Amino acid sequence: MHVFVTGGSGLTGPAVVTELIAAGHTVTGLARSDPAAARLESLGATPYRGSLDDLDRLREGAAAADGVLHMAFGGDFADPDEMMRRDLAAIETLGQPLTGSGQPFVVTSGTLVLPAGRERTEKDETDRAGIAPFRIPGEQACLALAAEGVRPSVVRLAPTVHGPGDHGFIGMLVTTARQTGVSAYIGDGANRWPAVHRLDAAVLFRLALEQAPAGSVLHGAGESGVPFRAIAETIGRGLGLPVVSLTPEAAAGHFASPFVARAYGTDAPVSSAWTQQLLGWSPVHPTLLEDIERGDYLHPADPALSPERPSR
Repeated sequence: MHVFVTGGSGLTGPAVVTELIAAGHTVTGLARSDPAAARLESLGATPYRGSLDDLDRLREGAAAADGVLHMAFGGDFADPDEMMRRDLAAIETLGQPLTGSGQPFVVTSGTLVLPAGRERTEKDETDRAGIAPFRIPGEQACLALAAEGVRPSVVRLAPTVHGPGDHGFIGMLVTTARQTGVSAYIGDGANRWPAVHRLDAAVLFRLALEQAPAGSVLHGAGESGVPFRAIAETIGRGLGLPVVSLTPEAAAGHFASPFVARAYGTDAPVSSAWTQQLLGWSPVHPTLLEDIERGDYLHPADPALSPERPSR
């Protein structure tokens, strides 16, 4: 299969591109910069210059492929409406050339679109009042293409996709601990976070392209819910720092942004049992806590790679 991929040069994308090529697929990847193009070439993919805002280029890239995998997502969390608009426009544009083809179209979302408070499944309804409503319109636009002769599916990734070089939620948590001298959690820290290793997520994306029935919603979670206090304690132990509890009000100023603080305090466990049964997906790589202990999260920080933390 010739797959057109967006986000192939990002954090999770290279693992996905590598997985696809190893399985015998060919990959063309959207690249908005010279470094992104070079990264894709080094993985064995063909760079395709453009950006998510260049809708003509997106349409042409999708039209030349046998399947599309959309992973790119970006913008400023201070303006979620703009992030939603860009993502929705990209999904609608990528889906247009696939109409009537029966070809696969896999779109990335996140499990934080679901209501908090108890373990959610692939069949649960999304929560527009929750922490990530800006992902929901894209999901709906993708799944609606099933009625247009496309084979669409949505992969909801856990908020933590862990692995080497991670600068997402866990990477930011470690950076904050280094900068503030404490490893913090919110309240009693009993809130649960799902997690998935990057290499397990890559296999899931490949299986979704190859097998997922039209209209499938899939959960990319190797662990249904890791207590956040256990995450903070593992970081604190590894860095030799005290572990402290923060109130939600204090957390808003302690962490990288109020959005990040809200995410860290959310109880968001999910099940991936249906996904695993449907596709034969079996996560086998290290757990989140194992990865924090044994991976590169706790290695000495490289100042050139550490994002600047906003002033309080």
